[in-house]
Amino acid sequence: MNKTIADIAQMAGVAKSTVSRFLNGGAVSVDTRRKIEKVVKATGYVPNAFAQSLKAKRTNIIGTVVPRLDSFATSHTLMGIDEELRSQHYQMLISNTSQDVQREIEAIYELGRQKISGIILLAAEITDEHLTAIRDIAIPVLLVGQQHTQLHSLIHDDYRAGYDIGAYVLSQGHREIAYVGVTEKDVAVGVRRKEGFKQAVRDSLPDQAHMEDVKQLERSAGYDIRYYETGFKMSDARVAASAILDGFRPSLMVCATDNIALGVINAAYSRGIAIPSELSVTGFGGYDITEVIHPALTTVQYPYMEAGRVAAQNIVRLVEHKPVEKVTVMNYSLIERESVDKR
Repeated sequence: MNKTIADIAQMAGVAKSTVSRFLNGGAVSVDTRRKIEKVVKATGYVPNAFAQSLKAKRTNIIGTVVPRLDSFATSHTLMGIDEELRSQHYQMLISNTSQDVQREIEAIYELGRQKISGIILLAAEITDEHLTAIRDIAIPVLLVGQQHTQLHSLIHDDYRAGYDIGAYVLSQGHREIAYVGVTEKDVAVGVRRKEGFKQAVRDSLPDQAHMEDVKQLERSAGYDIRYYETGFKMSDARVAASAILDGFRPSLMVCATDNIALGVINAAYSRGIAIPSELSVTGFGGYDITEVIHPALTTVQYPYMEAGRVAAQNIVRLVEHKPVEKVTVMNYSLIERESVDKR
């Protein structure tokens, strides 16, 4: 039997009017909000008129759900979104989740209750809970940075970028390589970039690679390529790089983000390892700082602000019931700088 507002109120120990005010985006105390949210989540309650009221009272506000604000990629994407939305007479509302998946789910529901027109979601992974929340609020959602078959998505070409980095470092003669990646829960950064790199390695091997063990072929070609995982923070990468260098002295480290690359460079300098003559380093991202450090970092530069502008254009088109490609793929540039030495 479907729950009613009266049922929710009784279970939460509050008045019906309080539940109604909560569901319509009105002001309630933090303690009361938590009580109601707990009951709503436990019961799976969605009012029958929820989607109808959103359609009837659409605002000119677009919500953005972001995992963190202290990120070059996120901040520049948000700047692009804001510029484009303003030009189209929409406003942006930001919800920061501090890399907490449960907070992402709650943010989707909360933005839905505020009767916004649509949501741009920057998420590291999409779970069934995300999909349920998106279905429940019944407003357009655009996923940025990741791809999902059930959602309109805007992505960077991480696989091809990983391939190009791999082909480039191999062309410079590097054979002893440490690939420093991140969790595979993040498909774009943790999987696609690494898989592109691996494919570049495979394509550089002899033609009989499909008939033999790839690792054996790598060894026969003089390759020693090892894969590691770290966190997104520079401090995590510094610790991981130190541990790697304790047991392996590669000629080059391919890093899944510029932050990781900066952590690696810091760890190398603390050990008296010269960049790039003793250790070459590459990254992904194209952060501003990578151009001014010495030596400047070889990296893949992603057009984050342009991606934000395109994301804003796409979500507005979805809100206005205009056609949008299911997947929009942004381009990138491989920037060759001084952090890679030729072997």
